[in-house]
Amino acid sequence: MQSLERGLAVIRAFDAQHSELTLSEVAKICDLTRAAARRFLLTLADLGYVRTDGRLFSLTPRVLELGYAFLSSLSLPEVAAPHLERLVQQVHESSSLSILDGDDIVYVARVPTSRIMAVSINLGTRFPAYATSMGRVLLASLSPPDLDAYLDRVPLSRLTGKTVSSAEALRAELSRVRSQGYSIVDQELEEGLRAIAAPVHDRAGTVAAAVNISVHAARATLDTMRRRLLPPLLAATAAIDADLRLNGHHAPRV
Repeated sequence: MQSLERGLAVIRAFDAQHSELTLSEVAKICDLTRAAARRFLLTLADLGYVRTDGRLFSLTPRVLELGYAFLSSLSLPEVAAPHLERLVQQVHESSSLSILDGDDIVYVARVPTSRIMAVSINLGTRFPAYATSMGRVLLASLSPPDLDAYLDRVPLSRLTGKTVSSAEALRAELSRVRSQGYSIVDQELEEGLRAIAAPVHDRAGTVAAAVNISVHAARATLDTMRRRLLPPLLAATAAIDADLRLNGHHAPRV
């Protein structure tokens, strides 16, 4: 089991900022000896998950198979997809569906329009929950002990000049999200990006996912988002809820 854990850690060492790594870099990131890192990298290369030019290592598309089994087994993205597509057609802005995985949100469905973020978003993309509209919807649904543990555990780094970076301020914002039933984040994850999100509930009524609409700040004020985007967003999440109840599914909560 320890070897499996370390092998997965080696795969996770690669990300958008580190698409290619040397043996020494992998060893440092994963806290492994060079010999152990080399052994894991060569094993992953033999299995087809990693390629190398002799000095630099990078992941191959085959790693997508590891997540595909999980994503393809979910009813939630399949149920949500047509509703996201209709929502995007209606508002002409990008929309995504995410779940909470540990301290991050993970994108499990997305219908883009134009690219408005500096980083690309694909299925499996992760962002810190505290700085995103979908993350705040999901954090707001946590039990008090789970939320306390999250706030004790997670450093609230300032990703932009507007990022909420104190536990007290975040706790107050999550209380507001619970009360109003949606979240708006104004350029806290990335400058120029605003997003509004609402929860998706499973058959038991538990918040299991969130849907957002993201816009460039120059195209929509916060008031415009509430007036123009919130009603169709809430209609879309209500429709997803209804389909999940109709199909008898418990949406996943990781």
